[in-house]
Amino acid sequence: MKAVRYIVFAIIGLIILAIAAVAVAVMVIDPNDYKPQIEKAAEDNTNLDLILEGDIGWSFIPLGLELNGVEATLEGERFVRLEQLVAQLDFWSLIAMSPRVNTFLLDGLDARLSVDKDGNGNWTRIMPEGEADKSQEPAEEQQSEQAQAEDTETGGGEPLNFNVENVEISNAQVHYNDAATGQSVTLEDFTLNASDITLGSSFPLDISFRVETNQPQLEVDGRLSALLAANEALNEFGISDLEAVFDMNGDPFGGKAVTAKLTGAIEANLENETASINGFTASLADLTLNTDLTVNGFGDQPQLDGTLSIDEFSLKSLLAALGQPAIETEDPEVFEAVGFSTNIGGPAGTVELSDLSITLDDTTFTGGGSYTLSNSAVALNLQGDAINADRYLPPTPEEGANAAASDGDASEETASTAQTSAEESDLLPLETLRTLLLDIDLGLGELIISNLTINEIKSSITAQNGVLKVDEFSGKLYDGSFGANVTLDARTDNPKWIIGSKVNNVQTLPLLTDLAEVDMLSGGANLSVDVKTTGNRISALRENANGEIGFNLAEGEFRKMNLTRMACQGIALANQESLSTSDWGTTTPFNDMKGTLKISGNTLNNTDLVAALAGMRLEGDGTVDLKQTNLDYELGLRIVGEIHRDEACRVTEYVKNAVVPVECRGNFSEDPAGLCSFDGSRFRDTLKDIAANAARAKVKEETDRAKEKAREKVQEKIDEQLGEEGNKIKDAVKGLFN
Repeated sequence: MKAVRYIVFAIIGLIILAIAAVAVAVMVIDPNDYKPQIEKAAEDNTNLDLILEGDIGWSFIPLGLELNGVEATLEGERFVRLEQLVAQLDFWSLIAMSPRVNTFLLDGLDARLSVDKDGNGNWTRIMPEGEADKSQEPAEEQQSEQAQAEDTETGGGEPLNFNVENVEISNAQVHYNDAATGQSVTLEDFTLNASDITLGSSFPLDISFRVETNQPQLEVDGRLSALLAANEALNEFGISDLEAVFDMNGDPFGGKAVTAKLTGAIEANLENETASINGFTASLADLTLNTDLTVNGFGDQPQLDGTLSIDEFSLKSLLAALGQPAIETEDPEVFEAVGFSTNIGGPAGTVELSDLSITLDDTTFTGGGSYTLSNSAVALNLQGDAINADRYLPPTPEEGANAAASDGDASEETASTAQTSAEESDLLPLETLRTLLLDIDLGLGELIISNLTINEIKSSITAQNGVLKVDEFSGKLYDGSFGANVTLDARTDNPKWIIGSKVNNVQTLPLLTDLAEVDMLSGGANLSVDVKTTGNRISALRENANGEIGFNLAEGEFRKMNLTRMACQGIALANQESLSTSDWGTTTPFNDMKGTLKISGNTLNNTDLVAALAGMRLEGDGTVDLKQTNLDYELGLRIVGEIHRDEACRVTEYVKNAVVPVECRGNFSEDPAGLCSFDGSRFRDTLKDIAANAARAKVKEETDRAKEKAREKVQEKIDEQLGEEGNKIKDAVKGLFN
């Protein structure tokens, strides 16, 4: 027992001697005497010139070091300066093997970082050339050092009981300039305060700073306060009572001042790979995002569970607050109520949105969707109630607003047109499209677009391996219905398109009136479209198009066009008379107008146009040039019966079955109602037909008259020779001639 007692006394004595030695050293040794040696050591081992302007002090209890007025220059320019550094460690905590930092104070840090035109940072020149670089060490040495570091970190088995009483950083600034890009960033007025930092419990943290950049010109004043926590194993962290405010202004916000705020709590466990965000709110001007989210797994297959929402806000007010250009719309009251909310869940590796709700003014979309992380597959199912898209279009220019532009120099306009044509861009990003994996179903109860009203819209879109398909796009339109499907094969740089569509009994009069204010045609339209084309630009798609469009228009009428009058003009000319009727009306009813349009590039060819009119049959053929918006049709009105009460328009046997020519030519985008008129140049052929009919009728008339005279003479002779008995023979002869 005495031996043990002596050993204990010896250890205590050694500790006392060590404490006494340290105390004596602190009182006797003046570190300022060693300034020249310290400065020379820095110069010998680095490219820095170290200048110790202020005093160096140290203390025993607490054990600490204080530096004042320290500056390091690099190649004659300031690299870093420090007004004051105080680091104090509780001496007795070292004796107890539980180190506790009493104070760490850093004041007046000024660092200057720069990059030259070749992209080299000045910090890379601190060490002399030829100094070994860790990044250039053999892989074996790096691995060995890493293994040693890991052994050191994991050695001992027990977590370190580390405590810091107070940390304070004030008046810190960092200047960064990049000569290669012209970018400069300044961090200044950086302040950090933290106290009672103890692993395993929460401690307060306050940070404030100011950042300024020149590209773009931006200033940010930030303030952050929170309670931080970390466990002794340093694998579990938490942030609570977070309150961060950032006041920003500069070019991104049009010179306006904008405030962003963050609040909430965050926890993360690195060992279990879990994290949670609770009551988190992020706001920017009038935009506020809220979320509560749990994450299980930090790898490629995380599993999410929570909610996400954006409070209803005015997009126009938000853009104004952010200094962005206003969105000009036909209806100035739109974009005033925008909102979003959804639940987030799904199996590991998939983000599923359920109870998804998107609000746009008085329109609501509901549904759900998912995103698979492994293959970027997107699935979406959205159903909307009603939306008037015309309200969101740019406002219609006032009449005459562009008069000055239209009166400009013609050559200037031609050059502008040529330039616009030359700058035609691709429609679709093919590389992106080839990576898409989509399964989307969209529905809408009512859509108003271009003044058209479409109901019960359904669409189904899929994309895989560079092939995008619109398997269904259907709806109801003006007492009828339509359906379409499109296949786009984008696996090559010259994508292939296949387009099919069916239209059933869509009423053309209200359709054309609402769409283009054109009321020249009515009837129930039935269309069948089958088109193929290639290309990724509008011009190429039109030039490469081929296929056909079959159409049938039942029980309709031509409006602002009286084909009966045109036919009667021809008949009156044939009868060598003048029409007496003046009120012909402005419409021409017809039944079952049908034909086929053959598509060849920008040209539509039609050779089988037919329609049944009152007393006439419309026949014709022609072409439509879509590029020039030009129509060239030759029509014929075949007379098959009485067509009008005007005496000059009477249908004689000479006129019947003759064709009265009509031509429809011109730019259909300018004056559709004035395209068709009587074709006098082809009427000569009609007169020849009428003359031929008249000649045939004259021959028949003369033949019938000769037969009648011959019959009469024969009958007279029979009567004279046979008397009474001849009456029987007369009846037989009469039957013979009849």
